[in-house]
Amino acid sequence: MGKVMNNIDFANKAKEIATNFKTLYIMGCFGAPMNNTNKNRYCNNHSYNKQSARTNKIKNASADTFGFDCVCLIKGILWGWKGNVNKTYGGASYASNGVPDVGADTIMKYCTDVSTNFSNIQIGEVVHMSGHVGIYIGDGLAVECTPIWKDGVQITAVGNIGAKSGYNKRTWVNHGKLNFIDYNQASSNTENVKPEPNPSKTIDELAKEVIDGKWGNNPDRKRRLTEAGYDYSKVQSKVNEIVSGNKANSTTPNPSVNILDLVKKTIRGDFGNGDDRKKALGNNYAEVQRQVNLNYQNKTTNWDNIKLY
Repeated sequence: MGKVMNNIDFANKAKEIATNFKTLYIMGCFGAPMNNTNKNRYCNNHSYNKQSARTNKIKNASADTFGFDCVCLIKGILWGWKGNVNKTYGGASYASNGVPDVGADTIMKYCTDVSTNFSNIQIGEVVHMSGHVGIYIGDGLAVECTPIWKDGVQITAVGNIGAKSGYNKRTWVNHGKLNFIDYNQASSNTENVKPEPNPSKTIDELAKEVIDGKWGNNPDRKRRLTEAGYDYSKVQSKVNEIVSGNKANSTTPNPSVNILDLVKKTIRGDFGNGDDRKKALGNNYAEVQRQVNLNYQNKTTNWDNIKLY
């Protein structure tokens, strides 16, 4: 069976997707960008996606958000995913490179050296539990796509190795070496794989993404920006500048609406991101966004703690 890439490149690609791209958990999706055509396709392709809460998230996703599920993340990478918003599947070619379209449990049949002992796991191995898979990237961490926590492709701690500060933890059942990956690149479970930063993003663009909530809250925000190769202090400085400007120049909100309710709905994702959110909120946008930013900065994003400042 031919090798598609080596284990380090495989892990690097997974980590790059987790840190440099906007993603959403969408069942049966292997990297398609959420343009209108793909939104219509994936709102109807699977019973999971047809649930109203999931359909709402798909419909509100920005056009540069890419859909994955757990095993489709692995297949998408092996099928050549490139993060191209102009391609139907982000640049991936279905069932290419000799890699079949299989599920999360079946893909383990294409692995060797399957083991429940995590003391000798190598970078780029598949980590597995019933119905779910991820990719080990070193330093006790894995990349997985899941609807919990950050609802998309994310980095988590491998509980079999130990907890990691700042990461959600999952304990897996076993792991194995994919037949499509070359594992001759030496690595150990203490090695940390570094992603290449996305050079197309400026400080202004990153600050806007931070304000829209796409990089999470501190300390997770600082960690993610730093891991992606960006200067956190410069990004946060620009965020503070923009937020201060928004406060000084904000449009008077409509007094007939409940701003707190709009803030909660915005944090929940009901109004989407960027221009979609601005259009949906109208004259209330500046004040609602200011309150959202303050809630993020004060770590009050739990539903019961959200308030007006």
